[in-house]
Amino acid sequence: MTSDAAQTLVWDWTIRLFHWLIVLLIPLLWWTAEEGMMDWHRRLGLTMFGLVLFRLVWGIAGSWTARFLPMIRRLRSLPAYVSNLIARRNRPSFGHSPIGTLAVFALLTALCIQVGTGLFSIDVDGLESGPLAILISFKTGREIADFHELNFDILVVLIALHIIAIAIYRFVFKDNLIRPMVTGRRGDVEPVSAVKVQPVALIASFAVVAASLYLVVNAG
Repeated sequence: MTSDAAQTLVWDWTIRLFHWLIVLLIPLLWWTAEEGMMDWHRRLGLTMFGLVLFRLVWGIAGSWTARFLPMIRRLRSLPAYVSNLIARRNRPSFGHSPIGTLAVFALLTALCIQVGTGLFSIDVDGLESGPLAILISFKTGREIADFHELNFDILVVLIALHIIAIAIYRFVFKDNLIRPMVTGRRGDVEPVSAVKVQPVALIASFAVVAASLYLVVNAG
């Protein structure tokens, strides 16, 4: 086994924290909605909004493996990557693989839609609504609420596919994708670029999130 000192840092602490907070928040959001705990659902939804917005900003200003542009460029190797997987050959990637990139974009898109529709949703009796529902009509808010529920089902399917893919990599290709998302490090990849959290970029990202949350909360 490769020592921790010899392993390559792949995921910075912000990406790992974002990942595990999302894992925690999604079932909590489902449970609070099912139990009618809408005050908590609203608070957790705003937390999710902040996290997703941070990830979008960090995809531009963050560390190399967090950025969207290198991930998009990696999609050019998708056909060759899939061919290798079919042939039972897996070459670990520094950051997201081409398939992992597709998964990230699909999940982030679904999360953005879920958060966005939640901000404008209005329930059946109009007593509970998202913080931006005041900007639209009751009918539109109800239609958005219906789509909010439908999109959650889509999100659950994407999460299930994500878990299945992780299991396939673990048991078929002997590639543990969970451990690096905990430790941030892998011993079987060569670094393409340094993975560093720049303080200025981090502070600017937090500022964008804080300002956006303030505007949303005080929209009414």
